[in-house]
This record gives sequence, C-alpha cells and structure tokens, in this order.
Amino acid sequence: MINSTSLSGKKILVAVTGSIAAVKAPTLVSRLIKAGAEVKCVITQSAANLVSPLSLSTLSRNKCYQDKDQWADSQTKPLHIALAEWAELIIVAPMSATSLSRFTSGSADGLLASILLASQSQIIMAAAMNTSMWAHQSVKKNWNYVKNIDQVITLEPSEGLLACDRVGDGKMVSLDIIELASESAFIFHEENKFLTKDLKDIRFLISAGPTIEALDAVRQITNRSSGKMGVFIAQAAKLRGAEVDLVHGPVSIQQDLLEGLNTYPVRTSNEMGAKIDDLQASAQVIVMAAAISDFKNNSPSEQKISKEFFLKSIFDNLEMTSDIIKNQTRKKLENQIFLGFAAETGSDNEIIEKGENKRVSKGCDLLMTNPIDRAGQGFDENFNSGFLLGPKKMVKNLSFSTKLAISHQLLDEIRNLK
Repeated sequence: MINSTSLSGKKILVAVTGSIAAVKAPTLVSRLIKAGAEVKCVITQSAANLVSPLSLSTLSRNKCYQDKDQWADSQTKPLHIALAEWAELIIVAPMSATSLSRFTSGSADGLLASILLASQSQIIMAAAMNTSMWAHQSVKKNWNYVKNIDQVITLEPSEGLLACDRVGDGKMVSLDIIELASESAFIFHEENKFLTKDLKDIRFLISAGPTIEALDAVRQITNRSSGKMGVFIAQAAKLRGAEVDLVHGPVSIQQDLLEGLNTYPVRTSNEMGAKIDDLQASAQVIVMAAAISDFKNNSPSEQKISKEFFLKSIFDNLEMTSDIIKNQTRKKLENQIFLGFAAETGSDNEIIEKGENKRVSKGCDLLMTNPIDRAGQGFDENFNSGFLLGPKKMVKNLSFSTKLAISHQLLDEIRNLK
C-alpha cells in the first residue's frame, strides 16, 4: 500500500474486462478493501471466463454484477444508473481493446458500457492486451481519444512477458501505480475536480533519493533519504500528462513505483551531477529532490582500511561534494523553472528563514523547506509538511499530509508559474 488511510471510506467500483490481466483483479480488490475502501465489482462476460465473479464478491463483501443483472426484475432503479451514481471512482482494470472500443464509440452494449457512459465520476483505465493489438492503429486511435477526456485517467501498459509468450508492451501497470492513481483522483475529488492532463507537453527532470560515497571497500557516506518525495512528484507529474526523466540514487521504495518513468539510476554525487547536466537542456521544469551527500572521499580505498588508520585516512581525504543545484541554476535556460528542497530542523520561523536563504543562494524559483525533526514525517515516511517559498517573499504553508498530496500541491504551484 502507498498509504493505508487515504482511500478509507471511499466508494470505488472495480470493473474487470476480458484481458488475461483480469486474474489480477482479486488482488486489487483485496488491497482496496484493506485500505478501508468500500468496493463493488462489475465483470464482463469475457472476463468471467478468466476470473470467478464469486471471488470478487467474497473479497469485496458485495455482489459482483454481470450483464445478466442489468435488467433483473428485483431492481427498483436501472442498475447501470445506480452503480454509476454510487461510485466516487471507477477503476477499469484491465481495460481490453473491446471495452475501449465500446467506450470511445459511445456504445451502451452491456452493463459496464452503460455504467461508463452514465458515470460523472473520475474513471481510471488501465489498458492490457497483446502487443500487436496494443500497437494496432485502431486501438491507438481509441486510446488517444480517451487520453483527451478530462474524466479519464489513462494508465498505459508496460513492457514485459505477456501470457501469449510475447515480450513487449501490453502488460497491465502494477497495482501500486493503480493505487497511486486512485489516491491522486481522490485528492482532486475533495475539491470537486478531475485530475486532468494539465501538465501535458511539459518535460520534467527530477532527482530523488540519496547518493552514496565510498570511503573504502566496506564503509560509505550516505543519508536517510528513501527517495519517496521525488518519486511521488515524478509519478504525480506523469499522471497529469508530463514526460518525466528521473535521476535517482539507491531508493528504498517499491520498485513498481518507478514504472512508466524514464529512469536513470546513479550512485555517487558526481554521477548524479553528470546525468542531470546531460538532461537539463531538454527539461522545462527541474525538481531537485535528491539528498546529495555533503562529503566524499577524494581517494577511496579499494581495500578495507583497518580501524586503527581509518580516521586518519578519512581526515586526509575528505572533501565537500559539489553543489549540484547551484551548478545547474547557473545554466538555467529561459522559461526553465527550478524547484529545490531543504530539509531543516527548528521552529517554523527558523525553517522559513533558512529555506529562503538557500532559495536565493542556490538560484531556485521555488524551494520547499521541511522539518525533519517532527514525528511521523520527513525521511522514509509517507507524510510530510513544510513551506513552499517563492518570488516576492511568497510563503505557502504545506500542512501535514501525504507526500503524494504535497506533490500535487507543488505541481499546482509550478503550473501557475508556467
């Protein structure tokens, strides 16, 4: 689970269509139930050949609806209308080529097709199909059509080994990504908005995680950064239509959360600086969320240094790492936006003062400064808080919330600057 509380009490309709990825639906339903959501399911006739409606009913604690139920004489209201009005969010996982075609053509042939047309809630569509089917121009036409519908969050399939033994695009995205998209949808739902592609045609360059500097063959210098903040910003930007390059150190997160991003794994501060330098010119927004090691050994030993000589060796060879943010803002192009981060300790006023000094000295347009000495937030946590600092002495309070919710707040401010 990305965050076990943000889906609590939410009404989610899980729709399962005829792709072999339908076998993942019971696990998705189970995860949503464990997160506290209220879940109902609808399954197409093709999908019912792949996964048992009974299993979905049992896991969701609710009836799993099929086409045969649409006009049952026990209904006091058209079922497709009742379910469409009940659901605060609809997740179609997987979305098959057939169901996609029905939706784009406006067909109401079947219970699910009718629900999707009747719904006024946000819809997540996670496509999954054979590689050749996904590459077919008719499917691409339909997919590009739904990508431009504000109501729909589109999750493209990833590359992998498919049930047909082909290796290629067509594998349904991980359940972690579906859950992250669901949490993002409800962040906007609270404001009676849809999560839309408002960052389309913007390329982001984001750094995340720690860097590691070797001292000898055994010891190293690093920090407690997990990389969650940078990765959540990257995935939130991608959900909103951006193209994202992510340069990351050794992150401590579920690897599925890197899915769909252009990732560049590095280890040292020098490697991170060089890769960011390579990618900067192509980005309109640069988000420096990585926690770079402050020191490095300029001549690390390839052997283990005995502890009797270790301190002297380190003292003789330790030096400061370069300031990557300052190096890159000196090369800032016209209309590029830089967002930096500063992890601080102290009172709110102290954190704001330290953050503003860093924002100015490092040449950032925006800087988030966050306390790391308060329980339940900061390094390796799912929650954070702090202040976003900007031009003209702007100070925006980012109250205690999930790192994903804060990511969307930061993206809102970046969009406003653009």
